[in-house]
Amino acid sequence: MLLEANNVTVAFGGRARRLALRGVTLGLPSDPPGILAVVGESGSGKTTLTRLLLGLLRPTAGTVRYRGQDIVRMDRAMHAAFRREVQAIFQDPFAAYNPFYPVDRMLILPARQFGLAATRNAAYALAETSLVQVGLRPAETLGRYPHQLSGGQRQRLMVARALMLRPRVIVADEPVSMVDASLRATILQNLYALTVEHGISLVYVTHDLATAYQVADQVAVMQNGIIVEQGDVEAVIRHPRHPYTQALVAAIPPPDPTVAWDLEAAEA
Repeated sequence: MLLEANNVTVAFGGRARRLALRGVTLGLPSDPPGILAVVGESGSGKTTLTRLLLGLLRPTAGTVRYRGQDIVRMDRAMHAAFRREVQAIFQDPFAAYNPFYPVDRMLILPARQFGLAATRNAAYALAETSLVQVGLRPAETLGRYPHQLSGGQRQRLMVARALMLRPRVIVADEPVSMVDASLRATILQNLYALTVEHGISLVYVTHDLATAYQVADQVAVMQNGIIVEQGDVEAVIRHPRHPYTQALVAAIPPPDPTVAWDLEAAEA
């Protein structure tokens, strides 16, 4: 496996400990690159799992491994490689920016720090290439401050930053939940292209089962810190076995406008 969680448990608090994750196991294969969707309602443990996979949180029990190595016990060189090769796209496309700096900084700084560009001009050239790849115009993006860009532009800029670092894995935590519906398809297409065109594996964390079905190869359904069902996305969505997964599928309104959506049945 390229990136995997093995029987991971996370507990918060002192004596009255609360288990945010309980014995979670999942993984992204090394080859071929794919998209794993992690689906669940708010409070199911998705964000805690995201932080674990990014190395921002230590498990109470179990291990998180990247290329076979426990990320907690990596040496300095391997940890530096992990920080570049496993990138994040966060939910809030505004909170991720420092409002006092032009957006250029979040592209140029990591390019220089990770040694991808020897000069500032070379870093800008990389940034411009990445912006074009996600459908942004460099002349209309670089030099601006975060508040001068729309939410969709800011989120695509996050995708461009991750792409520029040539990662092996991107962990995207609710990347389209705070943008307009009209932009969701564009951003999801950008994320899908990362795998298809650039060979980058993706962990797509979402509460939206419909978008997970659209982009993912595999899906893991979470409830109360536990993975209750996982497998091929087509099999899980078409033939859900766990009652919670069945309820999530039933809550999706049918696309046919002539079919009435039974709200009472969906909430039951």
